[in-house]
Amino acid sequence: MKLWDKGYTTADLVEKFTVGDDRILDLKLAKYDVQASLAHAKMLEKVGLLTKKEFSELEKGLEEIGQSIKEGTFAIEESFEDVHSKIEFELTKTAGEAGKKIHTARSRNDQVLVALHLFLKDEIKDIKKEVKKLFDTLMQLSEKYKDILMPGYTHTQIAMPSSFGLWFAAYAETLVDDVVILNAVADMADQNPLGSAAGYGSSFPIDRTLTTSLLGFKNMKYNSVAAQLSRGKLEKSLAFALASVSGTLSKMASDMILYLSGNFNFFHFPKELTTGSSIMPHKQNPDVLELLRAKSNKIQSLPNEITLIVNNLISGYHRDFQLLKGSIMEAVDQVKENLEVFAFMLNNIQVNKDILNNDDLYKYLYSVESVNKLVQDGVSFREAYKIVGKQILEGDYHPDKSIKHTHEGSLGNLCNEEIREKFRRYYTGPKTIV
Repeated sequence: MKLWDKGYTTADLVEKFTVGDDRILDLKLAKYDVQASLAHAKMLEKVGLLTKKEFSELEKGLEEIGQSIKEGTFAIEESFEDVHSKIEFELTKTAGEAGKKIHTARSRNDQVLVALHLFLKDEIKDIKKEVKKLFDTLMQLSEKYKDILMPGYTHTQIAMPSSFGLWFAAYAETLVDDVVILNAVADMADQNPLGSAAGYGSSFPIDRTLTTSLLGFKNMKYNSVAAQLSRGKLEKSLAFALASVSGTLSKMASDMILYLSGNFNFFHFPKELTTGSSIMPHKQNPDVLELLRAKSNKIQSLPNEITLIVNNLISGYHRDFQLLKGSIMEAVDQVKENLEVFAFMLNNIQVNKDILNNDDLYKYLYSVESVNKLVQDGVSFREAYKIVGKQILEGDYHPDKSIKHTHEGSLGNLCNEEIREKFRRYYTGPKTIV
């Protein structure tokens, strides 16, 4: 069954090529199409386009379909083009002529749009929950290891003292920026497109305010053409948000892969979380982190992929949009899995507490503090810099223990409570777009 069926059969090759993976992907949208269809039916009954009896029959049929989706027994057979045609077919079986009326004043275009908006609203909430779990894990680790020093790097060269508390909290605070972007996309998705039909509205006296309320949307797309223009724009905006989260994960994974190596030995994981070599018996490889990095980097290419699909398309619907569905759904699932696995790995991390004991390797780590001490004693910064620089070049630099202890105390001030409050404000507070 096809919603556009006019009495002829599509060639098998064309059918296979145009439908693609929609039957599989649409299973993720099925419950949302049921929700939207129920709201649409209630609206049609209110404006007089359905009788109370017809609405009652449709409501019962949609509830039965919704239950089958919840139980996992709902399927989209090859005889159906997509979830929308399957649901309408089932409604027509159970509700008769009322089932044939459900499509009044709507198009498959706004059916897809509203289901996608509802789906992405839920998925963004789920992603934010996983982000929060990772954030909480990082902050707990920051507190636990706030007094354990590690070297900081610039240009991949030993630079200044840092701490594990500072490092863990840095990535936690970076997640706040990712939540800000996710919130912005959630606001974009929280606009009801139902009623825009094929993109040019409907001459029926529909009540879009009612469907907006019934579906729990904060706002609506008022202009019917604008509703269709959001297709592709919403997916690309979400892709940028997913890429932002993935950029955070990728960078931290790279840090961890480097710091796990024998030359650094900053921390390690239980052997059960690593893999081995087929010929080198000593190896414990960070394959999980390497895959997290690669999968995160792959997701960062998604905005470009979507841009190339939708770029320069004129207004109105295009079948090109169909290709967005699989890419964005796969990316959403992958980001959620990446966040879950990353939190799991971090919950099992074992930090080396004696990194800076190697005096030869880290003997210049406190050079800036030596300069600062001279400045505090009245020497100009430029002159102090030259004095310490000359000592280093001539091999006469030896930082005293008082400098080390002074710096250790300053690294304990992490501003973690402020970071937690910042995250809470963006995670639970008002959204960024009204």
